[in-house]
Amino acid sequence: MRVLLAYLGMVLLWATTPLAIKWSVDGFGVLWGVTSRMVIGSLCMILLLLILKKRLPFSRFACLIYAAVALQIYGSMCVVYWAAQFIPSGWISVVSGLTPLVTALFAAIWLNERSLTIGKIFSYLIGVIGLGIMFGSAEKLSANAIFGIVGVLISVVLQALSAIAVKRLNSKMSTLTQVTGGLLFALPFYFVTFDMFNAHIALQFSLTTFLSVLYLGVIATPVGFMLYYYLLSQRSATQVALVTLISPALSLWLGHSVNNEPMTTEIIIGTILILWALIIHNFFDSFFAVLSFRKIGK
Repeated sequence: MRVLLAYLGMVLLWATTPLAIKWSVDGFGVLWGVTSRMVIGSLCMILLLLILKKRLPFSRFACLIYAAVALQIYGSMCVVYWAAQFIPSGWISVVSGLTPLVTALFAAIWLNERSLTIGKIFSYLIGVIGLGIMFGSAEKLSANAIFGIVGVLISVVLQALSAIAVKRLNSKMSTLTQVTGGLLFALPFYFVTFDMFNAHIALQFSLTTFLSVLYLGVIATPVGFMLYYYLLSQRSATQVALVTLISPALSLWLGHSVNNEPMTTEIIIGTILILWALIIHNFFDSFFAVLSFRKIGK
């Protein structure tokens, strides 16, 4: 039951987070948006540690875990925020839907998971076709939209690498500890990046922008990352990435309804193909295994 509730929570958070990112970037800018989110998120996590009287270990192994988590918190999130300037929020979720495919590929290489069957390879082909259609739609949207899609793809790769690294280390550490340590490891990199690019905050921003950053910092970061790493400790890396099977459609609908984002035929077709690739990726082999078993039984 806990795992099911964690999955539902992840779906809702991953469906709403792209739009909140878009609003925060449009109002605060990339570096202010992402850095303020992580600072608020870190403070929330430290407060939780103090309330629950948990200690944060800093052994060599613990630091390896934190570094693996920080790869997603810093690397993946920075690129997503940068990409959010160029594409609608719903597209972030759709392209991120390729995460299970990339995760499965890395899991086959580093975790020896059975991830490269005929069904899986077929799903990659369908996913690439869907992504190609999204690229075609991006060219019509704006000249920079392709940069946005490429940025999200890079983010997907970094997130998959982070998940595989955490899974391979096989830590028994609590998710609260993992995420707090990862945030604290990531923060110095955010501050250095912030200073390096001499980021400036917009002097005027809307209530929507402020509430978006607050939502991302107080809810999406602590709750979202804790649910993610909790599921990662309970299920395979590929199964955890299944959350992206549902959230893209919700995110597209939300962006179109609330933020007047475009919903063209190409976007719908590309999204359907990517979601279909995910369905094939996760259920094709099981379906044929059941058929083969029934034939043998007869």
